[in-house]
Amino acid sequence: MTNLPPAIFLMGPTASGKTGVAVELVQRLPVELISVDSALVFRDMNIGTAKPDAATLARAPHHLIDIIDPTAAYSAAAFSTDALRLMADITARGKIPLLVGGTMLYFKALQEGLSDLPQSDPAVRAALDTEIAQHGIGHMHRQLAEVDAETAARLKPADTQRIQRAMEIYRITGQPMSALIKMQTPHELPYRIIPIALVPSDRAQLHARIATRFKAMLEHGLVDELRGLRKKYPLNPNMTSMRCVGYRQAWQYIDGEISEAELYELGLAATRQLAKRQLTWLRSMPENIEVDCLAPDLAKIVLAELGRFVLR
Repeated sequence: MTNLPPAIFLMGPTASGKTGVAVELVQRLPVELISVDSALVFRDMNIGTAKPDAATLARAPHHLIDIIDPTAAYSAAAFSTDALRLMADITARGKIPLLVGGTMLYFKALQEGLSDLPQSDPAVRAALDTEIAQHGIGHMHRQLAEVDAETAARLKPADTQRIQRAMEIYRITGQPMSALIKMQTPHELPYRIIPIALVPSDRAQLHARIATRFKAMLEHGLVDELRGLRKKYPLNPNMTSMRCVGYRQAWQYIDGEISEAELYELGLAATRQLAKRQLTWLRSMPENIEVDCLAPDLAKIVLAELGRFVLR
Protein backbone atom coordinates (compact mmCIF):
# COMPACT_ATOMS: atom_id res chain seq x y z
CA MET A 1 0.00 0.00 0.00
CA THR A 2 2.85 2.44 0.76
CA ASN A 3 3.93 2.25 -2.89
CA LEU A 4 0.56 3.47 -4.10
CA PRO A 5 -0.06 7.19 -4.70
CA PRO A 6 -2.05 8.86 -1.90
CA ALA A 7 -5.59 10.17 -2.14
CA ILE A 8 -7.39 12.02 0.65
CA PHE A 9 -11.08 11.44 1.36
CA LEU A 10 -12.59 14.32 3.33
CA MET A 11 -16.07 13.17 4.36
CA GLY A 12 -18.76 14.43 6.68
CA PRO A 13 -22.44 15.19 7.12
CA THR A 14 -24.07 18.32 5.82
CA ALA A 15 -23.00 21.50 7.69
CA SER A 16 -19.88 19.84 9.11
CA GLY A 17 -17.50 22.37 7.55
CA LYS A 18 -16.04 20.22 4.77
CA THR A 19 -15.70 23.00 2.22
CA GLY A 20 -13.95 25.36 4.62
CA VAL A 21 -11.43 22.69 5.56
CA ALA A 22 -10.85 21.74 1.93
CA VAL A 23 -10.17 25.36 0.96
CA GLU A 24 -7.62 25.65 3.75
CA LEU A 25 -5.91 22.41 2.71
CA VAL A 26 -5.56 23.67 -0.85
CA GLN A 27 -3.50 26.57 0.50
CA ARG A 28 -1.17 24.25 2.45
CA LEU A 29 -0.86 21.01 0.49
CA PRO A 30 -0.22 20.07 -3.16
CA VAL A 31 -3.81 18.92 -3.66
CA GLU A 32 -6.61 19.32 -6.19
CA LEU A 33 -10.23 19.07 -5.10
CA ILE A 34 -12.81 16.68 -6.50
CA SER A 35 -16.36 17.29 -5.31
CA VAL A 36 -18.18 14.19 -4.05
CA ASP A 37 -21.68 15.64 -3.96
CA SER A 38 -24.70 14.45 -5.92
CA ALA A 39 -26.31 17.92 -5.81
CA LEU A 40 -23.33 20.14 -6.71
CA VAL A 41 -23.10 18.53 -10.15
CA PHE A 42 -26.18 20.52 -11.24
CA ARG A 43 -25.80 23.90 -12.90
CA ASP A 44 -27.78 26.88 -11.57
CA MET A 45 -28.68 25.08 -8.33
CA ASN A 46 -26.61 27.24 -6.02
CA ILE A 47 -28.52 28.30 -2.93
CA GLY A 48 -30.18 25.03 -1.99
CA THR A 49 -27.01 23.00 -2.51
CA ALA A 50 -24.81 25.37 -0.47
CA LYS A 51 -22.55 25.51 -3.50
CA PRO A 52 -19.24 27.31 -2.87
CA ASP A 53 -19.42 30.85 -4.22
CA ALA A 54 -17.31 32.19 -7.08
CA ALA A 55 -14.66 33.66 -4.76
CA THR A 56 -14.24 30.33 -2.96
CA LEU A 57 -14.04 28.39 -6.21
CA ALA A 58 -11.44 30.86 -7.49
CA ARG A 59 -9.28 30.14 -4.44
CA ALA A 60 -9.94 26.42 -4.49
CA PRO A 61 -11.28 25.08 -7.80
CA HIS A 62 -13.39 21.93 -7.52
CA HIS A 63 -13.74 19.30 -10.20
CA LEU A 64 -17.26 17.88 -10.77
CA ILE A 65 -19.22 21.01 -9.86
CA ASP A 66 -21.67 22.48 -12.43
CA ILE A 67 -21.21 19.69 -14.96
CA ILE A 68 -24.82 18.90 -15.97
CA ASP A 69 -28.20 20.63 -16.30
CA PRO A 70 -30.89 19.92 -13.68
CA THR A 71 -32.84 17.97 -16.29
CA ALA A 72 -30.05 15.38 -16.57
CA ALA A 73 -29.24 12.45 -14.31
CA TYR A 74 -25.92 11.56 -12.71
CA SER A 75 -25.15 8.22 -11.10
CA ALA A 76 -22.63 6.67 -8.73
CA ALA A 77 -21.24 4.78 -11.72
CA ALA A 78 -20.77 8.00 -13.69
CA PHE A 79 -19.10 9.58 -10.68
CA SER A 80 -16.69 6.67 -10.32
CA THR A 81 -15.69 6.92 -13.98
CA ASP A 82 -15.19 10.68 -13.77
CA ALA A 83 -13.38 10.56 -10.43
CA LEU A 84 -10.95 7.84 -11.48
CA ARG A 85 -10.05 9.79 -14.62
CA LEU A 86 -9.52 12.98 -12.62
CA MET A 87 -7.52 11.23 -9.91
CA ALA A 88 -5.17 9.80 -12.54
CA ASP A 89 -4.76 13.23 -14.13
CA ILE A 90 -4.10 14.91 -10.77
CA THR A 91 -1.57 12.26 -9.76
CA ALA A 92 0.17 12.60 -13.13
CA ARG A 93 0.55 16.33 -12.42
CA GLY A 94 2.40 15.47 -9.20
CA LYS A 95 -0.48 16.48 -6.94
CA ILE A 96 -2.73 14.61 -4.53
CA PRO A 97 -6.43 14.08 -5.21
CA LEU A 98 -8.52 15.42 -2.35
CA LEU A 99 -12.08 14.15 -2.64
CA VAL A 100 -14.48 16.19 -0.51
CA GLY A 101 -18.18 15.77 0.04
CA GLY A 102 -21.04 14.03 1.76
CA THR A 103 -22.48 11.67 -0.86
CA MET A 104 -21.38 8.48 0.81
CA LEU A 105 -22.67 6.23 -1.96
CA TYR A 106 -20.19 7.89 -4.32
CA PHE A 107 -17.30 7.22 -1.95
CA LYS A 108 -18.44 3.62 -1.57
CA ALA A 109 -18.81 3.14 -5.33
CA LEU A 110 -15.33 4.53 -5.91
CA GLN A 111 -13.70 2.30 -3.29
CA GLU A 112 -15.63 -0.90 -3.76
CA GLY A 113 -16.96 -0.73 -7.30
CA LEU A 114 -20.55 -1.24 -8.38
CA SER A 115 -22.54 -4.25 -9.42
CA ASP A 116 -23.38 -4.41 -13.10
CA LEU A 117 -26.92 -3.10 -12.79
CA PRO A 118 -28.80 -2.26 -15.98
CA GLN A 119 -29.28 1.27 -17.26
CA SER A 120 -32.70 2.80 -16.78
CA ASP A 121 -35.28 1.82 -19.39
CA PRO A 122 -37.63 4.74 -20.27
CA ALA A 123 -40.54 2.45 -21.15
CA VAL A 124 -40.28 0.44 -17.93
CA ARG A 125 -39.83 3.62 -15.90
CA ALA A 126 -42.92 5.19 -17.49
CA ALA A 127 -44.99 2.09 -16.70
CA LEU A 128 -43.83 2.21 -13.09
CA ASP A 129 -44.66 5.93 -12.89
CA THR A 130 -48.20 5.13 -14.01
CA GLU A 131 -48.57 2.34 -11.45
CA ILE A 132 -47.33 4.58 -8.65
CA ALA A 133 -49.75 7.34 -9.68
CA GLN A 134 -52.67 4.90 -9.73
CA HIS A 135 -51.97 2.71 -6.71
CA GLY A 136 -49.39 4.54 -4.60
CA ILE A 137 -45.82 3.71 -3.65
CA GLY A 138 -46.97 1.46 -0.80
CA HIS A 139 -48.52 -0.91 -3.31
CA MET A 140 -45.26 -1.04 -5.26
CA HIS A 141 -43.28 -1.64 -2.07
CA ARG A 142 -45.48 -4.67 -1.38
CA GLN A 143 -44.84 -5.92 -4.91
CA LEU A 144 -41.12 -5.53 -4.34
CA ALA A 145 -41.34 -7.55 -1.13
CA GLU A 146 -42.74 -10.46 -3.14
CA VAL A 147 -39.88 -10.54 -5.67
CA ASP A 148 -36.97 -9.11 -3.64
CA ALA A 149 -37.69 -9.36 0.06
CA GLU A 150 -34.13 -8.40 1.03
CA THR A 151 -34.20 -5.08 -0.82
CA ALA A 152 -37.76 -4.31 0.30
CA ALA A 153 -36.80 -4.88 3.93
CA ARG A 154 -34.05 -2.26 3.86
CA LEU A 155 -36.12 0.39 2.05
CA LYS A 156 -38.66 2.61 3.74
CA PRO A 157 -42.16 2.09 2.30
CA ALA A 158 -42.24 5.74 1.18
CA ASP A 159 -38.83 5.73 -0.56
CA THR A 160 -40.25 6.21 -4.06
CA GLN A 161 -36.95 6.64 -5.89
CA ARG A 162 -35.25 3.49 -4.59
CA ILE A 163 -38.35 1.28 -4.65
CA GLN A 164 -39.01 2.26 -8.25
CA ARG A 165 -35.40 1.59 -9.22
CA ALA A 166 -35.44 -1.85 -7.55
CA MET A 167 -38.65 -2.79 -9.36
CA GLU A 168 -37.25 -1.45 -12.64
CA ILE A 169 -34.17 -3.66 -12.28
CA TYR A 170 -36.32 -6.69 -11.55
CA ARG A 171 -38.56 -6.11 -14.56
CA ILE A 172 -35.60 -5.53 -16.89
CA THR A 173 -33.50 -8.48 -15.73
CA GLY A 174 -35.95 -10.86 -14.10
CA GLN A 175 -33.59 -11.00 -11.12
CA PRO A 176 -33.80 -9.25 -7.73
CA MET A 177 -31.46 -6.32 -7.25
CA SER A 178 -30.09 -7.86 -4.04
CA ALA A 179 -28.87 -10.91 -6.01
CA LEU A 180 -27.21 -8.77 -8.67
CA ILE A 181 -25.40 -6.73 -6.04
CA LYS A 182 -23.97 -9.92 -4.51
CA MET A 183 -22.51 -10.80 -7.92
CA GLN A 184 -20.38 -7.65 -7.77
CA THR A 185 -16.81 -8.07 -9.01
CA PRO A 186 -14.17 -7.26 -6.34
CA HIS A 187 -12.66 -3.84 -6.94
CA GLU A 188 -9.46 -2.37 -5.57
CA LEU A 189 -8.71 1.32 -5.83
CA PRO A 190 -5.09 1.90 -6.95
CA TYR A 191 -4.48 4.58 -4.30
CA ARG A 192 -3.45 4.73 -0.67
CA ILE A 193 -6.58 6.23 0.84
CA ILE A 194 -6.35 8.62 3.79
CA PRO A 195 -9.97 8.82 5.02
CA ILE A 196 -10.82 11.81 7.22
CA ALA A 197 -14.35 11.86 8.66
CA LEU A 198 -15.69 15.09 10.16
CA VAL A 199 -18.17 13.98 12.83
CA PRO A 200 -19.80 16.04 15.59
CA SER A 201 -19.08 15.39 19.26
CA ASP A 202 -22.52 16.89 19.96
CA ARG A 203 -25.24 16.14 17.42
CA ALA A 204 -27.45 18.90 18.86
CA GLN A 205 -24.86 21.47 17.82
CA LEU A 206 -24.79 20.04 14.32
CA HIS A 207 -28.59 20.29 14.21
CA ALA A 208 -28.32 23.93 15.26
CA ARG A 209 -25.90 24.56 12.39
CA ILE A 210 -28.28 22.84 9.99
CA ALA A 211 -31.18 25.01 11.17
CA THR A 212 -29.15 28.19 10.78
CA ARG A 213 -28.01 27.21 7.30
CA PHE A 214 -31.44 26.17 6.04
CA LYS A 215 -32.99 29.38 7.36
CA ALA A 216 -30.27 31.33 5.54
CA MET A 217 -31.02 29.44 2.31
CA LEU A 218 -34.65 30.52 2.51
CA GLU A 219 -33.69 34.12 3.32
CA HIS A 220 -31.22 34.20 0.41
CA GLY A 221 -33.89 33.15 -2.07
CA LEU A 222 -34.15 29.37 -2.38
CA VAL A 223 -37.79 29.62 -3.48
CA ASP A 224 -37.03 32.29 -6.08
CA GLU A 225 -34.08 30.23 -7.31
CA LEU A 226 -36.39 27.29 -7.90
CA ARG A 227 -38.93 29.49 -9.67
CA GLY A 228 -36.15 30.59 -12.01
CA LEU A 229 -35.06 27.00 -12.59
CA ARG A 230 -38.61 26.01 -13.47
CA LYS A 231 -38.76 28.79 -16.04
CA LYS A 232 -35.37 27.95 -17.55
CA TYR A 233 -35.62 24.15 -17.63
CA PRO A 234 -38.45 21.65 -18.33
CA LEU A 235 -38.37 20.25 -14.81
CA ASN A 236 -40.70 17.95 -12.94
CA PRO A 237 -40.65 16.99 -9.26
CA ASN A 238 -39.58 13.40 -9.97
CA MET A 239 -36.26 14.40 -11.52
CA THR A 240 -33.14 13.58 -9.52
CA SER A 241 -32.26 17.25 -9.15
CA MET A 242 -35.66 18.15 -7.76
CA ARG A 243 -35.50 15.37 -5.19
CA CYS A 244 -32.61 17.16 -3.49
CA VAL A 245 -33.35 18.24 0.06
CA GLY A 246 -34.77 21.75 0.10
CA TYR A 247 -35.78 21.81 -3.55
CA ARG A 248 -38.38 19.10 -3.01
CA GLN A 249 -40.03 21.10 -0.23
CA ALA A 250 -39.70 24.39 -2.14
CA TRP A 251 -41.47 22.77 -5.10
CA GLN A 252 -44.35 21.76 -2.82
CA TYR A 253 -44.53 25.31 -1.48
CA ILE A 254 -44.60 26.89 -4.93
CA ASP A 255 -47.38 24.51 -5.97
CA GLY A 256 -49.40 25.47 -2.91
CA GLU A 257 -49.18 22.04 -1.29
CA ILE A 258 -47.55 23.30 1.91
CA SER A 259 -47.33 26.60 3.80
CA GLU A 260 -44.23 28.73 4.33
CA ALA A 261 -43.95 27.45 7.89
CA GLU A 262 -44.24 23.86 6.66
CA LEU A 263 -41.57 24.54 4.04
CA TYR A 264 -39.14 25.44 6.81
CA GLU A 265 -40.10 22.60 9.14
CA LEU A 266 -40.17 19.89 6.45
CA GLY A 267 -36.96 21.10 4.83
CA LEU A 268 -35.21 21.21 8.20
CA ALA A 269 -36.44 17.72 9.11
CA ALA A 270 -35.30 16.33 5.75
CA THR A 271 -31.86 17.89 6.16
CA ARG A 272 -31.50 16.41 9.63
CA GLN A 273 -32.48 13.01 8.26
CA LEU A 274 -29.84 13.40 5.55
CA ALA A 275 -27.20 14.17 8.19
CA LYS A 276 -28.30 11.14 10.20
CA ARG A 277 -27.90 8.87 7.17
CA GLN A 278 -24.49 10.34 6.41
CA LEU A 279 -23.30 9.76 9.97
CA THR A 280 -24.59 6.18 9.87
CA TRP A 281 -22.49 5.59 6.74
CA LEU A 282 -19.43 7.13 8.37
CA ARG A 283 -19.78 5.16 11.58
CA SER A 284 -19.87 1.94 9.52
CA MET A 285 -16.40 2.71 8.15
CA PRO A 286 -13.95 1.74 10.95
CA GLU A 287 -10.89 2.76 8.94
CA ASN A 288 -11.88 6.43 9.07
CA ILE A 289 -9.80 8.94 10.99
CA GLU A 290 -12.48 10.80 12.93
CA VAL A 291 -12.14 14.49 13.70
CA ASP A 292 -14.66 16.52 15.71
CA CYS A 293 -16.20 18.91 13.19
CA LEU A 294 -17.20 21.24 16.05
CA ALA A 295 -13.60 21.74 17.21
CA PRO A 296 -11.99 25.16 16.96
CA ASP A 297 -9.24 25.35 14.32
CA LEU A 298 -10.75 22.37 12.52
CA ALA A 299 -8.54 22.79 9.45
CA LYS A 300 -5.38 22.77 11.59
CA ILE A 301 -6.46 19.56 13.31
CA VAL A 302 -7.14 17.88 9.97
CA LEU A 303 -3.79 19.08 8.66
CA ALA A 304 -2.06 17.63 11.72
CA GLU A 305 -3.78 14.28 11.14
CA LEU A 306 -2.66 14.30 7.52
CA GLY A 307 0.86 15.12 8.72
CA ARG A 308 1.06 11.62 10.18
CA PHE A 309 1.19 10.29 6.63
CA VAL A 310 3.81 10.75 3.97
CA LEU A 311 2.16 13.00 1.39
CA ARG A 312 4.59 12.83 -1.50
